Parts: sequence; structure tokens; C-alpha cells
Amino acid sequence: MALAATGVFLAVQPSAHAATAIPAHVFAPYFEAYNGDSLNGLSQQSGDKYLTMAFIQTASRGSCTVYWNGDSGMPIANSTFGSDIAAIRGRGGDVIPSFGGYAADNGGTEIADSCTDVNQIAGQFEKVITTYDVTRIDLDIEDNSLTNTAAIDRRNKAIKITEDWAAANGRSIQFAYTLPTTTSGLASSGLAVLRNAVTNNARIDVVNMMTFDYYDNQSHQMANDTKTSANGLHSQLQQLYPAKSSAELWSMVGITEMIGIDDFGAAETFTVADANAVYSWATQQGIAELSFWALQRDNGGCPGTAGSDTCSGISQNTWDFSHIFAPFTSGGTPNSPSPSASGSKSPSASPSPSRSTSPSPSTPPGSGLVNGDLETGSLAPWTGGLCSVVTTPVHGGTKALKAAASSSDNAQCTQTVAVQANHTYTLTAWVQGSYAFLGATTASGDVSTWTPGGSSWTKLTVTVNTGSSTSIKVWVHGWYGTGTIYADDITLV
Repeated sequence: MALAATGVFLAVQPSAHAATAIPAHVFAPYFEAYNGDSLNGLSQQSGDKYLTMAFIQTASRGSCTVYWNGDSGMPIANSTFGSDIAAIRGRGGDVIPSFGGYAADNGGTEIADSCTDVNQIAGQFEKVITTYDVTRIDLDIEDNSLTNTAAIDRRNKAIKITEDWAAANGRSIQFAYTLPTTTSGLASSGLAVLRNAVTNNARIDVVNMMTFDYYDNQSHQMANDTKTSANGLHSQLQQLYPAKSSAELWSMVGITEMIGIDDFGAAETFTVADANAVYSWATQQGIAELSFWALQRDNGGCPGTAGSDTCSGISQNTWDFSHIFAPFTSGGTPNSPSPSASGSKSPSASPSPSRSTSPSPSTPPGSGLVNGDLETGSLAPWTGGLCSVVTTPVHGGTKALKAAASSSDNAQCTQTVAVQANHTYTLTAWVQGSYAFLGATTASGDVSTWTPGGSSWTKLTVTVNTGSSTSIKVWVHGWYGTGTIYADDITLV
């Protein structure tokens, strides 16, 4: 037995220290732990290696003991989800337990709302950490929990106690606050939660915005709203943490979308195209986390339905959103430069999409690069929210690929390609426009080339060594703020 800093005895296994932290840039959609679905099963089916598990709360107001979903039959114990978590870790992933959620926050069963003993609150955090050997805890604070000032203070004091306990015991633990937002940043209530954390010297590693359910009776373009919300949060964090650089502040930002039609209704619909645009933006900004509510909704089983727990309400293929966001997970720094102090970005570095070593399920083994000349007239299997097929200009045939970078977004057109392991390929493309990039992502990293370009067609060539990879991601990249580029006759031989 080990004595926690709180004075609470906790059972700690000898091998309790987690070997791997959550990646610096992670895609971790929410998994609804309350409906009986298989955690590991849906992780395998979707290909999502990291999941945020919703939710942990007390069984009743006034209690200081938490359970999954507030269900006393689902204790914080290895018998509840332990084998699933082990299986996910065996495949290179992990989980992030989430405390709170709307029902708990509304009903008074969020741990700090329910329990008035700061040490016992910290003890419950520590129990989850040691039971499941996790390195990040998510705190979903909304509704009544945003106005319970005493509970806000208790929660942040408990975070500080837990962080001190972790440091004393050689553990690494991060805390993320998930908070509702407006289209211009956190509302004052959410900001007050963070101010109190600063007052209590509680380190908050990620501020995760719920960029949905605005309920303002306005027309919304959800991807754009995500960006304006996040820019507002960045400014708010700058006031709270003036010693941090712009890049460090972006590395604190998390984004959670509600895929498809959110609880408000059709005016707030997050589409597949929105997902592509947000993925491109999030990769460029170097934010900490991408997520969505929720894994069980990533299918098109209920067109026109708002706020369902089991489907998105839009026409889509199963796991479309998972497949778009999955490449965001990366353990390193952003592959593209961070914003400069002036807000501009220099194309002198060779930016590239975030790394992924997992083949897209839509690309069958052995298919190779297809539609490199775009003559099918369809974008598929190329993907990218700012990508399309055009009839002019073209290099050969009658079609070409257009990547329309905007003043606020790169344009990344990608295709996952089956390849032979330990083989050398030559990737070529004809490009037109300013600052066009051509490259590929393998298990070993990125290789790329680029040209400052102009109005004539230029041939780009890059050598790709696959190493252990049996699939790679091929991409054409138009650069932030430099206008539209075109690509044609793309080959990998």
C-alpha cells in the first residue's frame, strides 16, 4: 500500500508508472462509456488509438466516491475497462478519463460539486491515475458547475495537490479543462475557472473548447467558428499566462467538435468538409488536441436528427470523421512553422501534414497511387477541405488538382497509398503556382520538395524510401497566404 499526499491509502501496483505520455498533438474523440459499447472494439473498428472516456462522477450529491457514469456497479477498478485499456495500449494507444459532463454538472454529481473535502477530491483523482496508469485527466465543466464558485476553487486546489503528489512520486500527469465557448473565445464563466486555477497555482496543460451548441440563433459556418473561437482563446490565455510564447499558448489549445448536427439543430452542422478544414488549421497551428463528440456518432445512420448519441444526423460513411482527424496524432512539434509575432508565416521551411503511419481503410492493400492525373473528374481518393478538381489549367489531359490555400489556411491534398516495405520509389508531379510542395509521410518521417513556382508548370521529384511502411501518405501542399496552386500527372513508381 502507498500513502497518497492527501492521507488517503491507495493500492499501487509496482509497475504503475506509465511509460508513455499522451502525444504532444493528439486526436482523442470522446467514447460514451455509459451505453455498454466495447471500448477496445470501437477503437479497433474506427482506427482511433486514443480515446477520451466519458464520464466519471459520483453516484449521488454529497458523495466523495466516483464511479464510471455514477454507477456503483462500475467502480474505478481494473475490472471496469481495465482489459480494454490494456488492449488499446498494446496497439500503441491510450485513454484519457474524463470527469464531469453535462449530466453530472447539471445534477450536482461532478466530484468537486458533490464533495466538499479538497483532499478527498484529490484522492479520487489519484485513484483514477493509479488504477488505470493514466497520464492525463479531462475535466468537463459546464452548466451549473460553471457558477459553483466554491466547487471551482475546491477542484483547482485538488488539481494542485494531485500535481504535487505526482511529482513526489515520479509520475507525469496533465490536467485538461473542457469548457463551452462562444464564437470569439471562452465565456466569462469558463474564463473564471482558469483564473481560479492560476490563483491556486494549479497547472492546466490543455484548455479544450467545445466549439458547438452556441445556441445564439445565428447562422454558423462551423469550421470558421472554430478558428475564431480558438483565436479568442489564444488571446485570453495570453492574458492569463503572459510569460508564454505564442507557440506555447497554441500548444495549450484543444478543440472538441460535435460532428454532424449538434444539440441546437441544423443551423449548427459540422460537416466532413468542415473536418478537413479544421484538421488542416489545427495541424498548422500546432494545437494540443483534436476531439469530437462522440465516437458512437461517427456514422450516417440518422439523417436530419439533431444531437443523437448514436449517429451524426448527416449523410456520411461510418468513421469518416475519425479517418480525417486520425493523422493529427503526433508526438513531436508541429510539422509546419508556428505563427510569427506578426501573424504571418514564412514558406522558407518545408511544411507538411501531420504524420500518420496508418493506412486509410478506404485504400485497399496493393492499390497504389490512383487518380494521379485527376481524369476521373472526382477528387477521390485525394482528400482535403481546400482541394478540388478543375478543367483549367491542366498539364496533361483535361483535369488537374486545385489546392486553394487561403489567408488563414494551408491547402493539403492527401492520398494514402499501399507500398512495398523497404522499397525506394520516385514521387513526381507537375505543379503551377507559388510555393507548391510535394511530399510523402512514412513511418520514418516526411520527405518533400518545393518550388517558389509561378505561372508555368514545373516538375517536382522526390525520392521516397518506405522502410518498414506498407502504406504512406502522399501529399501536395499549397502554402498559407500564397494563393492557389495546381498539380497534375502525379506518379509514384
